[in-house]
This record gives sequence, structure tokens and C-alpha cells, in this order.
Amino acid sequence: MYGYFGPEGTFTHQALLALGLPGDARPYPTVAAALDAVRDGVVDASVVPIENSNEGGVSATLDDLGTPGQVPLHIVGEVVIDVRFDLAVRPGVTRLDDVHSVLTHPHAAAQCRAWLAEHVPQATLTERGSTAGAAQEVARPDSTYDAAICAPVARELYGLTALAHGIGDTADAVTRFVLVSRPGRPPARTGHDKTSLVAFMRADRPGALLEILQQLAVRGVNMCRIESRPTKTTLGSYCFSIDAEGHIEDARLAEALIGLRRICQDVIFLGSYPRADGTAPQVPEGATDDDYAAAHDWLASLS
Repeated sequence: MYGYFGPEGTFTHQALLALGLPGDARPYPTVAAALDAVRDGVVDASVVPIENSNEGGVSATLDDLGTPGQVPLHIVGEVVIDVRFDLAVRPGVTRLDDVHSVLTHPHAAAQCRAWLAEHVPQATLTERGSTAGAAQEVARPDSTYDAAICAPVARELYGLTALAHGIGDTADAVTRFVLVSRPGRPPARTGHDKTSLVAFMRADRPGALLEILQQLAVRGVNMCRIESRPTKTTLGSYCFSIDAEGHIEDARLAEALIGLRRICQDVIFLGSYPRADGTAPQVPEGATDDDYAAAHDWLASLS
């Protein structure tokens, strides 16, 4: 059994289907609930959003997975979904001038704000819940909302009509979703893998972040993403959420993880898994597995 950040008809539900998982998976009202269901053994794995091309990292997911002391979970897969929004209304509404209140998820609101300001400047925007939940609410005959910003699948699911298609401010917006399970052996390396982790500085001092980056750079490991997240301990205390090219079984990535563990206060390993885009890393000279093996053999020969 699988779980996902629901309800049915969200982009996360679409991501679940794109991963080839059963459509009868269990929806959860929040990212935290979907991940806790994995920790509690209620489901084998859950699909949650983790990154948006417009808004960056999804804080609910990054913070849940990257909290020290939390029961650990690992990412075992990812998928990237095109984000296309409709302005969905109840049948019978035919004019943009009739839209005075719009409901949607905060990320959807951020991605459609300019379009709304231009085409329905009279409308009040409410940010709450999910895009599918917004469609479900607008579908109620007694709803106080005139329109929902949602995915076409949610519009169809709840019997709404599209007053406008593709209303996002950025035409090529995408969201990345991850499949999260309990810790176990990572998926086999494919040669086009990604490793996620969270690094906590040992002390806040000049060069602390540089030291973290050097552990990756000197071993030929390229980053796909890095962003700071508050540790939720004291004001100004941050950790670093990182996606790096490579698999934990790649020598250069394994050596980088060892280096990070040595210099950091803590490192949370979030998993190694195939990249959704299938892009293979450009491994510099001296950073292949054979290069590392030859170097270890040379060192052993000295003693």
C-alpha cells in the first residue's frame, strides 16, 4: 500500500501515477501525515512534493525529512511533473467578471499571481489546503468561492468547467516529487543517480559553508540543489539541504559523505536514487571509481 499528499486529483496524485504506482493509494491531508504513515508502517512508501521550479524547495517536506531525532526515512525515487493550472468554476459561470473569490494552494497562488492580477483584478485570493481540495470546495453548490486554481484532473474529477487554461505565470513550470520509504538498501546505481542529504555546521564561523562545499568539490561531486533551512533552534541557525550527483556506491560520493561526516556536527543521509531526467554526471579526471581504487592500492603498497 502506498500513500500520497492528497486529496485525489492533486499534482501529487498525478506524480503517483507517473511513478507507476497503484491508483488506489491512500491520500493524506498533509505532507507530515503522509510521511508519518510510512514511519508507522501504515504504508510502504509515500509520494510528496519536494521542489518547484518557481518556488524552490517545499519546506514541509525538507523540514520533515531533515529534522535531527526524527525517525529517518529515505528517498527511493523521483518524478518531475509539468504544472498546468486551470481557473475552474461551477457550470454556468461564463465570464471572468463574475469571479470575485478564488481558492487554491499557496504554491499555485504564487505561480498564478500575475495572471490573476491582470485578468481578474477584482477577485480576492485565498491560499489554503491543496489545489484538489480547492476544486472540491468550489464544486459545492453553497460554496462561498467562485473559482479554484487547480490541475485539469481535479477540475474534471469534481465536475467543474475551465474559464481559462494554462494560467501559470511561467509556461515551463515543473514540480519534482519523491517516493519516500523506510530506510533500507538504496536502489541499485544506474550511472545517472542523485543523493540527497542535510548537513549541519559544527559551528557558525567564517568558512564553515565553504568547508562543506569543498568536501564535494575536491572529489568531483557536482550539486543539483543546495538551500539553507532553519534548524528551528535559535534565530540565525541554519542547516543545508543538498542534492548531489552520484550514488552512495560511487567512490567519489562515498568519500564526500565521509568527509562531511568528519567536519559537520551532523549529516542526515536521505537516500540515493535514479534521477528523473536520466542525466549522467560529468565525472572529472581523477574522480572515477577506478581512479579511487588505484589511489587506495598505491597507498596500501607504501606500507
